[in-house]
Amino acid sequence: MTAERDLDLVLFGATGFTGSLTASYLAEAVSSDDGPRGLRWGLAGRDLTKLREMRDGLVERWGEALESVELLRADVTDQASLDAVAARTRVVITTVGPYLAYGEPVVRACAEAGTDYVDLTGEPEFVDRMYVRYHEVAQRTGARIVHACGFDSIPHDLGALFAVRQLDANGPVTVRGVVRASGMLSGGTFHSALGQFSRAKQMRSAAAERKRVEPRPEGRRSRAVAGRPTRDAELGYWLVPLPTIDPSIVARSGRALADYGPDFSYSHYAGTKTLRYAVGGAAGLLGLVAAAQIGPLRRWLGAKVPQGEGPDEARRATSWFRVDFIAEGDGRRVHTRVSGGDPGYTETAKMLAEAGLCLSLDDNPPSAGSVTTGVAMGAALTERLQRVGIRFEVL
Repeated sequence: MTAERDLDLVLFGATGFTGSLTASYLAEAVSSDDGPRGLRWGLAGRDLTKLREMRDGLVERWGEALESVELLRADVTDQASLDAVAARTRVVITTVGPYLAYGEPVVRACAEAGTDYVDLTGEPEFVDRMYVRYHEVAQRTGARIVHACGFDSIPHDLGALFAVRQLDANGPVTVRGVVRASGMLSGGTFHSALGQFSRAKQMRSAAAERKRVEPRPEGRRSRAVAGRPTRDAELGYWLVPLPTIDPSIVARSGRALADYGPDFSYSHYAGTKTLRYAVGGAAGLLGLVAAAQIGPLRRWLGAKVPQGEGPDEARRATSWFRVDFIAEGDGRRVHTRVSGGDPGYTETAKMLAEAGLCLSLDDNPPSAGSVTTGVAMGAALTERLQRVGIRFEVL
């Protein structure tokens, strides 16, 4: 737990598209009758003029009480500015990505100040490098460094934890997560994916370096298992393995928490109703991986999906996601589901904001260092998300 600070939470990157959605979500939450009244929070970024314009818009929509939202200058090229922000607040939420390019100075500031940190990254190389460089620092200061607090990877991490707790097995447990979604891919997510597809060698190196220094649980194991394309008779979907950060996040929660049993494995898929869509999806993914290896083509693709922009509210209102989990162990099987609205933007902003509020305000399990949402917040964050419309169900 961080020492007493004059702010509870600071949102860094508030003038970007996802950052502005997160700021609006926080403004609405603190203005509601059952919201966190008295939350001391601020908006941080390079341009104070843009931040003032954003705050003025929040005041116009949600009321004069938001005039107290503090504005702080912070720039990833100015470490002292980030250190000053981290020293004042209990939690920093950052939407400034791609994180491999811009994230480390914020992690460093929070780890050294004992300030909790949450982000939206889906970049395995970044997560692994930050673990190697700052996990021990954060453990000493008490900071909780929690990556992947959006659609990557909250529904999958907390969803798998929810599933294994419903199963409540004593022996080995296997879980498969099957994702179905409708909606536009986030520009930030797309650029992060292009970046990591082009850095396969660096990703392997970062993962190997982390493996050398990260302790493993004694007498237990937890791992992500690469699946293969197949048909799931129980769910009625064709399955395509998804090369995202989610399986590694779930496996790390499994290594840290006894709930997952003595031998836990997780596999992660996209689910489609027809074989044609499954084949097309797999071919499209392979094509994107191949294109990412060619610099000019990678830059051309990146220009087609710009960062900092996204669909309008009407488009987001029609989007949805659903993640089914099949957990098996002790001769039993449990089917659970996590579902909600627009995954790339609306629900991601909600998850990010609620993760920050949870770290700042709730009674969470003791933890420090680089930890997952399941380890840092677990049931407390699950309950928060259920209260704001993200469903966790046993089917």
